Order: sequence, then structure tokens, then C-alpha cells
Amino acid sequence: MRLFLPVLLTLLFTLPVSASETIKPPVGVRVYAIGPAPDFELADMDGNRDTLSSGRGQWVFLHFWASWCGPCRKEMPAIQRMVRLMENEALKVQLVNTAEDDDTVFSFLGGVAPDMVTLMDRDGSVTEVWKPRGLPATYLIDPQGQIRYQVLGGREWDQPEYLAFLKALIKSTSDRTTGKH
Repeated sequence: MRLFLPVLLTLLFTLPVSASETIKPPVGVRVYAIGPAPDFELADMDGNRDTLSSGRGQWVFLHFWASWCGPCRKEMPAIQRMVRLMENEALKVQLVNTAEDDDTVFSFLGGVAPDMVTLMDRDGSVTEVWKPRGLPATYLIDPQGQIRYQVLGGREWDQPEYLAFLKALIKSTSDRTTGKH
């Protein structure tokens, strides 16, 4: 029994800590470790289906938006640039449009972010499960499918502080799986 406490303390101080405990998020990104991310399956405007769980094994940038939302409209080009800048990183970007029709979304994306693909939550059921407290809303989900961060409102995702944060999350996961610290 006397050996138990020293062994326990050694384990606690030598185990790798989670990314949310070691990486300082930029302004507007808050730690939001509430548990498993609710899975969903949606189709894009071309009928291609995707699930949230298809991103397991990498970080997922899950973004809820609508074309009528002013901050969403302003933010979308920055997200498109971020996607290009992060294309070689282990980050899956999933955009979810909330309860709009294909024509509205197609018209909007064609004007501001023509390369972006968005999943269509036509009936709002996925948005209802996730319950974002406003739009845009972004969630960062770790490779094990756990929600780690939440961002409410628009951000300039292509700016250095956000790119560095996303890359640090990816690197922290990579380092833990390869044994580097």
C-alpha cells in the first residue's frame, strides 16, 4: 500500500496531457470538452453522403453556417483560404449549412467560396442535435471523436494565430501517437 501512492503520482505526472490542456487557444476559441461528438450523416448538393465519424483519426473542423448570417458570409472566404493553407495537414473540414435550399447555398458559395463543399442539413435535424448558440459556430473535434473546442461567431481562420493553433493541435496528436513529447 505504501508503494501505491508514489506509483500513482509518477503515472499522473508522466502520462501525456491532452491538447486542450497544453495548447493555448487564440482569442475566441474556448475549451469546450463536453464529451463525444454526436455523429451524423448528411449529403452535399451533389448527393454525396458523408458522416462526422469519417473524420476519426484526425482533427475535425466542424462549421455550422447559413447564407443569411452576416458573420458567416464574411468568414467563408477566410475558411476557404485556411483549407488551402492546411491542405497537407491531418484536418478534415466539414461545413454544415443549416436549413437552406440548394439554390440559395449554391448561389452564395459561387460568389464567395466556389471551391467549398458543404453538407446540407435541409431539415435542421443535425443542427437541432448540436444546438449551436448562434451562427457561425465551429467545433474542433479530436481524432478520438471528442469535442475539444468551440468558437461562436466569425473568425479570420486564415490568420497566423489560428493556423498556428490548428497546426499545434495536429502536431500534439501526432507527437503522442509517435511517442515524441
